[in-house]
Amino acid sequence: MAPGVSRAAPQAPQAPADSPTEAAGPLERGLAVLRIVADAPHSVRPSDLARATGLARSTVDRIAATLTHLDHLRAVGRDLVPAPRLMEFGNAYLHASGLSQALRPSLDRLARALDESVSAIVLDGCDARIVGKAVPPGRMIPLGFRVGDLLPAERCAAGAVLAAGWGPDTYEAWRARRAADPLDETFPAVPARRTAPVPERTEADFATWTATADADGWALDDQLVAPGLVALAVPVRDPGGRPVCAISVLAHTSRHSGGELRAQALATMTEEARRIADELYDTSKTTAVPPATAPAYADAKPELGPSFLQALARGLAVLTALGRRRGGLTLAEAAEASGLSYPSTRRNLLTLRQLGYVEQLGRRFLPSPRVLELGYARLSTLTLADIAQPHLTELAGRVRESASLAVLDGTEVHYVARAAAQQITSARIMPGTRLPAYATSMGRVLLADLPEADRRDRIAASHPRALTPHTLTSPDALGAELDRVAHEQHALVEQELEAGLRSLAVPVRDRDGRAVAAVNIALHAGPEPPEHTRDTLLPALRACAARIESDLAVAFADGPVRTG
Repeated sequence: MAPGVSRAAPQAPQAPADSPTEAAGPLERGLAVLRIVADAPHSVRPSDLARATGLARSTVDRIAATLTHLDHLRAVGRDLVPAPRLMEFGNAYLHASGLSQALRPSLDRLARALDESVSAIVLDGCDARIVGKAVPPGRMIPLGFRVGDLLPAERCAAGAVLAAGWGPDTYEAWRARRAADPLDETFPAVPARRTAPVPERTEADFATWTATADADGWALDDQLVAPGLVALAVPVRDPGGRPVCAISVLAHTSRHSGGELRAQALATMTEEARRIADELYDTSKTTAVPPATAPAYADAKPELGPSFLQALARGLAVLTALGRRRGGLTLAEAAEASGLSYPSTRRNLLTLRQLGYVEQLGRRFLPSPRVLELGYARLSTLTLADIAQPHLTELAGRVRESASLAVLDGTEVHYVARAAAQQITSARIMPGTRLPAYATSMGRVLLADLPEADRRDRIAASHPRALTPHTLTSPDALGAELDRVAHEQHALVEQELEAGLRSLAVPVRDRDGRAVAAVNIALHAGPEPPEHTRDTLLPALRACAARIESDLAVAFADGPVRTG
């Protein structure tokens, strides 16, 4: 089977005889805290965590301090919220399993071809976990669940498709889950049941459904997962014919009946499922090694003292490191990738395997789909503005001037996030504001990143005019200024947009180095020369851009940055 794509629910393994209690305690408690913060619909206070976990407040404080230092959690006042870097665990699973490479092209093609939301789903335990999603372009209210959401297998077409590969142990775990939660109240992604179903009837109906799905090669869910929704799922099979993943299309009943959806989508979905299987089981891609990166683990004990839990940090470093190679890593490779000793890596791998966050296939270890429960669904909906806002707020507080983030839209900059300083001279700008790119610092930073021909076309289309006596309007002068900005990687605009307004901007780049946005500081053009503003504020501005870029690299590891 494809590395990291389970055909049946991984059962919680028994603790090995040499299971490392010294690693299990801090790591298990830290993961429990991450789950609670990730699942909460709002910020969480340490006192709430202490009550929810039963841990001593001092222990919770040490865990919170460690996770905050690692940037998996962030403090907002006295509360804790998930940080985008928490997504690196889910990314590790998607990369090691090969799903990030195999799914994206097919899901995008399906969403465009069918004009409906499509998802990829795998088994996680005895239930179905969303591991990929694409929505049709231009849809105002796209349907679908979030990447990372968990669904009851018996309530979705994908679950029926995937359950064809279940063994007796998985069925037993499924029965136990249904007995413990007959109303599906532990599945926030789906509406809870109003009444508990009869267990024997549910099991008989599900067995019939899965057998039919296995024979037909598809399953249809007509308003079972939620009222008003119909879904069609087809399997992605391994070379032995076992379902390892399901591709599902979701539509509203106002657009399609079940029969109409099947007639329209089945052939196209079946073809894409074959393409995904070909990509997953292409043996030439299972051992590709990504570019070398620095070891994941860095000891902060000297800096933070007893508040830093080394055992927790080391365990999380090992979990992240497993995503460095498609197909996972051997123990020795995991030790090298995480920067830890062989014994320490072994202890943490055994603990993570025992907790269900790591699977072992032969000599290789790789993250399980369960790591997606660590905040991936909540964080996968973040936009550029969501990610930038806390950094802009921190920057504005540090320099005591307003800070903004904008993207290039044709010949204009479109403000998408802003943190306004409480100043008498603060500019009255808010998200949604549009300004001519040629006369703004952020616009010049973004124009400077374009190919020269594109720059010239946009400047010409802007029809530059003098907004103040200082505005550059000559195409040659603007071209020379953009060359300088491209070389120096910042733009300083002095009273060209409005008299008395000075602005300094730097680019914000995605993983591929493209300037997807710009961040700026706007202030009153006082008696200090512009060069003083540049020398004083540029380091803080660049540091803010770097922090935004770091979060974008994790949040959009496998796709374009969402700007809205």
